[in-house]
Amino acid sequence: MMNKFWLFFLSIRWQDIVDILLNSYILFRLYVLFRGTNALRVFIGIAFLLFFQRIAFLIGLTLTSWAIQGITGVAALIIVVIFRNEIRSVFQTKNFKTVFWGTPQKTVSTPVEIIADSVYEMAQKHIGALIVFPGKEDLKELVQSGLPWQGLISKEMLTSIFWHDNPVHDGAIIIQDDRVTQVGVILPLSQQKNLPSSFGTRHRAAVGMAENSDALVIVVSEEKGNVVVAYGSKIIEVKQKKALERRIQKHIGVRISKKNDSGKERFSLGIAALVCVLFVTWVWFTITRGLDTMTSFEVPVEYMNRNPEMEIVDTSINKARLHLSGPDILIKSIRPEQVRVKLDMSNAVAGPNTFAFNAENITLPPGIVLKKIEPSVVDVTLDMIITKEVPIQVDWAGKLNKSLILTNIKLDANRIQLTGSRLALENISTLYTEKVFLDQIDKSGLITVKLLIDSSLKIAQGFQDTVTVTYTVKEREQKSVK
Repeated sequence: MMNKFWLFFLSIRWQDIVDILLNSYILFRLYVLFRGTNALRVFIGIAFLLFFQRIAFLIGLTLTSWAIQGITGVAALIIVVIFRNEIRSVFQTKNFKTVFWGTPQKTVSTPVEIIADSVYEMAQKHIGALIVFPGKEDLKELVQSGLPWQGLISKEMLTSIFWHDNPVHDGAIIIQDDRVTQVGVILPLSQQKNLPSSFGTRHRAAVGMAENSDALVIVVSEEKGNVVVAYGSKIIEVKQKKALERRIQKHIGVRISKKNDSGKERFSLGIAALVCVLFVTWVWFTITRGLDTMTSFEVPVEYMNRNPEMEIVDTSINKARLHLSGPDILIKSIRPEQVRVKLDMSNAVAGPNTFAFNAENITLPPGIVLKKIEPSVVDVTLDMIITKEVPIQVDWAGKLNKSLILTNIKLDANRIQLTGSRLALENISTLYTEKVFLDQIDKSGLITVKLLIDSSLKIAQGFQDTVTVTYTVKEREQKSVK
């Protein structure tokens, strides 16, 4: 078991580690950027679908695996369509580096205390109000009839907007940072049937907005003079100004100072990072290790560390067939130079030798496993290298013209030294040239011809692979007829 684990550990490439870390970081950044949003919950749901899809595949539930894979693909498109506003708000940040690094927090300059003071002052005076604090989602498709304002927040301005003689006092206002960006906004009304009967139009608008977005909505009742906060599915009456301040601060991203707050934040991010690494590692393992593919390669055998005083005379094979197994993605990426078969001949002797292939003879890319090699052994015949001197003979062919006679032949070199195996040289007593055709000779001259040397032999130093033949031709004497 430990041996298998060690082999698996050694088969991991540096590219695999980079692959895991890179995708883990991308997943972690998605968590950091979208945490607290509905989009993150859907992301987590897709992750669980992917998890069950891999489990179904590994245990052989082909149809279930195929169905979940299809659902996952469709869900990814749904995320882009449904949560496009949340996604757009993340990537529209002014400080773009926060997308890749750090924990994005709003640079908040919203005067929370002024807003809380204004809200409770209007509650005391029974001035109805409806205030919206957007979250990460874009509210453009939910609100109607708003007037651009961009007014700097002050108690006087908030009170004047909701004063009953103001034409826009019945609508809602939208606050972003330290400004009122829109006034006289009409919000979608909730269709819930179980809301308290005391809830008027403002309350139903607040609940409707909270149901359809991640906005925080504050309602000041004109009749009761109380303050209600709507967020998500929660409708809470807030009786104290400090409590309202904390809710606004939490929503817009301001952290209430606590001794263990930063520690808890780092701990939660650390846990999230660990989960991302484990999840990506598991996905990598199931994809690369769970889908092994079998293939075979024909690889030339390299004969290494041969004694320079000996030569390979004969081998039973020149190529070996390797049967390999590994992840499909790695099998497809194998290059020919990455697979090698080397045979160590340092212990070989003159004559026949038999070598068995083993793991030490095979070089493979990381992550690829050798299943079988054919053949499992190779026969190699070696012989000692010797030097032998042999005479050179011209290989004449054809016939000379009947009227001519060859009277003298001279070679510029009559003997040559050859180097090669003892077996190859022992039967060689004469070295011939290429054919010289006599029927092409009509006068004296010289010709340079190539020596016919076997490819297993070499010419000793100081000798050439050609010879120059000088020949003399005379007219044949005609016999007189008596």
